[in-house]
Amino acid sequence: GLVLVRQKPGSAKGVMFITIEDETGVANLVIWPSLYERQRRLILSATMLSVVGTLQREGEVVHIIVRVLGDLSADLAALGEHEGAFPDRMARADEFRHGDPPPDPRGMAPRDIYIPDYKNRSLKVRTRDFR
Repeated sequence: GLVLVRQKPGSAKGVMFITIEDETGVANLVIWPSLYERQRRLILSATMLSVVGTLQREGEVVHIIVRVLGDLSADLAALGEHEGAFPDRMARADEFRHGDPPPDPRGMAPRDIYIPDYKNRSLKVRTRDFR
């Protein structure tokens, strides 16, 4: 999953908590001090993690007691390394209902958001890095 938040509270006796998100939802990772010391660099630098551990579920809240971590940051970074334009095989879902023309992807950065009301203007989204 994508790393959203890393926390290591002073009152947690060395336990680190990481919140990750994937297509199934959000999960809270519990990392014991021994694993943290062995894989400190990976834990602090990875933007996407693979996790093996014990799943605990309380209602909709998911906790994973981590045994093994893997760094998938390179796979995440490779998503933007595509040569040429992606083929436009599908139309936007709201074109049929509203009749808006599709956005012109030329001249838009990957993080731009197309807003039909602004007629081909885009909104710049700034990333947040809490490290």
